[in-house]
Formats: sequence, structure tokens, C-alpha cells
Amino acid sequence: MSGENLSIDTAEKRRTLHIVLWLNVAIAIGFFASGWAGDSNALLANGLDNSSDAIVYALSLLALTRSAIWKRSAARLSGIMLLLFAVGVVFDAVRRFIEGSEPLGLVMLGMAGIAAVVNLICLWLLKRIEHKDVNLRAATTFSFNDLISNGGIIVAGVVVLWTGSNWPDLIVGLAVAAIAAYGGVDILQDAQTDKDRASKAQSAD
Repeated sequence: MSGENLSIDTAEKRRTLHIVLWLNVAIAIGFFASGWAGDSNALLANGLDNSSDAIVYALSLLALTRSAIWKRSAARLSGIMLLLFAVGVVFDAVRRFIEGSEPLGLVMLGMAGIAAVVNLICLWLLKRIEHKDVNLRAATTFSFNDLISNGGIIVAGVVVLWTGSNWPDLIVGLAVAAIAAYGGVDILQDAQTDKDRASKAQSAD
């Protein structure tokens, strides 16, 4: 790829990451507000998830013009953050199970529907990017995970409305944590694979 094409490619990636970064910031704020108002672990979990995503997108922006080592380090930090987020959500779910909660199904459905549309847009934008590095692959993983989580909240919201119980909300919150943990491990493995590939290439030279 020529220098001019590389510059255009980097500019397109930067523009896409800026868009998905601010979309995730907006959605995180929406999740926190609706999670607090709707007493929902699943919504708060997604708020934390989108907050960590926004930080990852910011790291990805910084990594665009950095070395491969820097990019792998940023990706590893992203993976670790997802794992820490998962632990926090589990603790909140346990607290709500012990103390009790009264999630509002309509609030869950409304916020999850809005978030699903936004995450579809993010995923579409990221899928259009060619020649993804380890950070951009991580960003795509996040958006796909978020979309799955939104679907889970919609199902939970329907069951909450039907049963009046908090257990669907807690189950989805834990499922979001599990998805985040899986994504974190996947990103860490991808970063390690990228490092091994680079080491083999250097050895071959």
C-alpha cells in the first residue's frame, strides 16, 4: 500500500472510530440513566460495557499511528478491562439478588431497542473497514457482543413484564458479564497470536 493510500486508509479508520466512540458514550449515558431509573442490573451492565467500549475505541484511535507493539499493548488493556467489567457486573447481580430489586420491563425494552439500532450502525461502520489491526478487530468484537446483549435485554424485559420478577434482569446481567469475559479472553488471545505471528515473521527474515 502506497503512502498516500495508507494515509487515506488511516483517515477513514480514524473517522469511523470517532463516530463509534461518541455513539458508545451516548449509549453508555443512556444505559446508566435508564438502569438507575428502571432499577435494572442488565441496563447498568450494558452501561459499564459501553463505557469500557468507548475507552477501547479511544485507545484504538491512539494506536492507529503507533507501533505494532503499542497496538498489542492497547488491545491487551482492552481485554483486561472487559474482564474487570465482568467481575463488577457479577458482584452487582449478587447484591441485587440478596437485597432485591424491581426492574421496569418497559424501560428495559425501550433502552435496549434504541441501543440495538446504534450498535447495528457501529457494527456496519466497523465491518466496512479493510485491513483491520488487532485493535480494530477488538472494536468489532465489542460491537457484536453489544448487539447480542441488547437482544438479551429485550427478551428479559418481556419476561419481567410478564412475570413481575427480577430474575430475568439478573440472568441477562450475568449473561452480559459472561459475553464480556469471553470477549476479553478472545482479545487477549488475538493479541498473543498477533505477537507470535510477528515473531515468526522476524525469525523468517
